[in-house]
Amino acid sequence: MIGSLSSGFLWLISGVPGSGKSSVADALARKYPKGVHLPMDDLRQLVRSGLASPLDWNADTSLQFEIARRNAARLAADYVANGFTVVIDDVVREADMPQYLPHFGGLTPRKILLSPSIFVVHRRNSQRTNKTFDTKILEPVAARMHGQLLAGCPPEAGWFVLDTSTQSVNDTVDTILKRFERVAV
Repeated sequence: MIGSLSSGFLWLISGVPGSGKSSVADALARKYPKGVHLPMDDLRQLVRSGLASPLDWNADTSLQFEIARRNAARLAADYVANGFTVVIDDVVREADMPQYLPHFGGLTPRKILLSPSIFVVHRRNSQRTNKTFDTKILEPVAARMHGQLLAGCPPEAGWFVLDTSTQSVNDTVDTILKRFERVAV
């Protein structure tokens, strides 16, 4: 399925909560013979006491995201240097890239913004079973961030913006791989 793509790539998947970041990142990493998925939520939740909520953004939240992104970049660079393809999923904009770039070891990530319609995002969030909280609280956050991510992940900065409203996870991964196979040729 990989075609001309081989291991050793770095992917960065962004999108609002409910856009499918984690599912797509996991499926994309599994397409490679040696693939790693680094979910930003999991890295942030290594904090066992004093975890700052992204729903109530403050200085602690900023610091914890910065630490997690720096460490995700370092992990990614180490894995890629050893022949793995790494997929990071995070709610990230181009303005946040300075938290990653100095720690990627010179790697340039393939940046994807998953951008299904806000109606699809709300439906997906209401059907989620992988969260320990009422996902209704994600609706205003997703609505606010939807436009911010579209504006903050411009194609001219290298972002591949993909409307996944009608795509399954596998369709999305196939679209991503086909798009980057064309770029690689």
